[in-house]
Amino acid sequence: MGVPIEVMISVGKARPLVSDLVKLRRDSVVTLNSRIDDPVEMYIGERLIARGELQEMDDGSGRLGVRLTEVADLSKGV
Repeated sequence: MGVPIEVMISVGKARPLVSDLVKLRRDSVVTLNSRIDDPVEMYIGERLIARGELQEMDDGSGRLGVRLTEVADLSKGV
């Protein structure tokens, strides 16, 4: 249990055309399929383990965190 594990937070997806991808430059914006207030999803590998809300950390660092609103049953392992 004392082994660190990497989790991925998904805020949305995009499905651009290849022709649009090759035109990307600095300051380009890729529109996602989600809104700013939509829940984000937390994954370990391909497995969805939780959902939550993005929030800015209170420590003044400007970093983001996720306040969990739903958590999968992990008692049988990840």
